[in-house]
Amino acid sequence: MAVTTRAGLKNYCLRKLGDPVIEINVDDDQVEDRIDEAIETFQEFHNEATFRNYVGYQLTSTDVANGYITIADSIIQVTKLFPVDSSFINSTNMFSFKYQFAMSDFHTLADFSGGLSYYEQMREYLSLIDMTLNGTPQVTFSRRQNRLYIWGDFVDGDLKTGDYICFECYQLVDPSAHSSVYNNFFLKEYATVLIKEQWGQNMSKFEGMQLPGGVTINGRQILEDAKAEKETLRERMRLEYEMPPDFLVG
Repeated sequence: MAVTTRAGLKNYCLRKLGDPVIEINVDDDQVEDRIDEAIETFQEFHNEATFRNYVGYQLTSTDVANGYITIADSIIQVTKLFPVDSSFINSTNMFSFKYQFAMSDFHTLADFSGGLSYYEQMREYLSLIDMTLNGTPQVTFSRRQNRLYIWGDFVDGDLKTGDYICFECYQLVDPSAHSSVYNNFFLKEYATVLIKEQWGQNMSKFEGMQLPGGVTINGRQILEDAKAEKETLRERMRLEYEMPPDFLVG
């Protein structure tokens, strides 16, 4: 049965540990904390927890005065910034250099001696001129502050109140909006082992205590087994599910 809610994930983990046949000696708040920890680990390392997105934004007077833009909590990395209609190569204005170049040289696309290869070469050449003369916006993203700093453009007046920008970013998948996150195999397994580890920690204080019927509590064994399973899961995640360390470069 697919898990589609947080409560469903919680019940799945407890059932896998033996509930209700076995009493799982973990407080409800502890279970919730371990699920939070599992989700945080999933979002931090798993490639299915993020997606690439392009966000459009109109600058306000507050942004210009501050020198930075406030970013949503779900955005974990900003990789590129695209000022809209800020240079001749990116302009969509019909009087821009790019537009006039395309119109005047459109007939060359039918010329087998040049065709698309000539057009593409010229576009690359113009992009190089634009990058050399105008450069690209220099940005710094502070995740814990939720701020995107754009250096120079605010001070120089290249970006003003009312201007539009678009930035490429990596954004977390929101479990409350996309409930299929709770059914992720790694998340279910990792949440279960974290609750098992908590169970072992709770029971380890009663190590060696004998219950009626001659049963001896062995919470330390539960704890050690859970730690070993957790390390195995984390190693598997880093090898199979984590994106390469430099995937955000570029």
